[in-house]
Amino acid sequence: MNASIARRLYQAQERLLKRPTFEQWHDLELSQWLSRGELEALQTRRLNGLLKTALDHSPWHAQRLREACLEQAIRLGDATLEDLRRIPLMNKRDARENVDDIVWLDAPGGVYKYTTGGSSGEPLIFYFGRERQAADAANRMRAHRWWGVEPGERELYLWGAPVELNKSDRVKRLRDHLLNQHLLNAFEMSPIRMDEYCRFIEHWQPACLFGYASSLALLAAHAKARKFRFRLPGLKAVFATGEPLYPHQRELIEQVYGAPAAVEYGCRDGGYLAHQVQDGRLLQMSETVIIEILNPAGEPVAPGEAGEVVITNLATAAQPFIRYRTGDQARAGMSQDGNGRGLHVLEEVLGRQTDFVVREDGTLMHALSLIYVLRATEGVARFKCIQHTPVDLEVRVVPDSRWNDLSKQKVIEGLRARMGNSLRVDIHLVEDIPAEASGKYRYVVSHVPLEGELRQAVA
Repeated sequence: MNASIARRLYQAQERLLKRPTFEQWHDLELSQWLSRGELEALQTRRLNGLLKTALDHSPWHAQRLREACLEQAIRLGDATLEDLRRIPLMNKRDARENVDDIVWLDAPGGVYKYTTGGSSGEPLIFYFGRERQAADAANRMRAHRWWGVEPGERELYLWGAPVELNKSDRVKRLRDHLLNQHLLNAFEMSPIRMDEYCRFIEHWQPACLFGYASSLALLAAHAKARKFRFRLPGLKAVFATGEPLYPHQRELIEQVYGAPAAVEYGCRDGGYLAHQVQDGRLLQMSETVIIEILNPAGEPVAPGEAGEVVITNLATAAQPFIRYRTGDQARAGMSQDGNGRGLHVLEEVLGRQTDFVVREDGTLMHALSLIYVLRATEGVARFKCIQHTPVDLEVRVVPDSRWNDLSKQKVIEGLRARMGNSLRVDIHLVEDIPAEASGKYRYVVSHVPLEGELRQAVA
């Protein structure tokens, strides 16, 4: 599809769905050039709007705001960014257990239910509205333009896909085709399939690649081992997300695909948070999110120090995430964008790490393919999958009150649908799942070794 036609079709789709995506994008293109002080004034105005919405429509948040003695300031529109720090932190358990007292079901434009567990291993149901959808898409369009990728140009996604396509999935594929977007399944990375992916990418000639960092590196390692040389003169950038992009992975990706790599940072519940620019800095989406980097005592870390990422998404009226602990680690930055944008900066996202798992036939699958099965099963509060051999998978489950024999069967069937019918699934019900010795949580761990370039790509 011609890029300008695809862009107009995308714009028509957003209008039809009553999402102000393109309007927000145009605003972002202008607001990024505001000074830091002007951007923080914009954040303050939007924060007051968010807090007032929470006060009026989210009883759980309203109680916390009153306990912080902020109601009067919020009613007057006088709450400050410093006042934000008076509000207690919010974690995933708070969001999960109090969702009915947080969500505003009558938010303008309607609300949409989403279930996510990601690499955290703790399934979370939350709601978002048109404003949040538009903000995420608009921020991504702006960030891609930093690398010369215009809306409507061909984008290829190495991402998760369902085992079987239902009607809505087929409709989505048709829509993606019309919008110049194409998805390759990161959950099916057998050597034969990766050969097909390499040929398709060269045939399709995308302007950018987007996918899990480890999946992009794995495909690059496969192409290098096969001596497949990509000829992609129109490829402008490779965008890696979902996990840290390590230096050796970046080097491999840039060498094999022949384009610079950049990190996108975000999370399903927290939103689109930051994107890397050419000088290596990660620019925050300051107009739609406030990011704090805090030490274990809940205090801001010094510039250059690492701490937990805590976010307040300013576009989440349907279900506010206010001072929300993501569980991610990042390094705080105080520098300015080298091109003069006023956006806040992250020096580095230390982030989340997921593994690959290996199927009996040798196919490598992203760990999220297993996470998706567990997070969709009622009764699973937390979990950890440990792959001992290609056909032996240990699953530790912290159950909640909804766990039953059907839950167990659903887990087994779902995992076998991903990994093959010969998979032996050993489910253990446990009271807790401790962190690793490093202090980090890993919810899918594979002890099946990879070899050579492939091992280096996903290490």
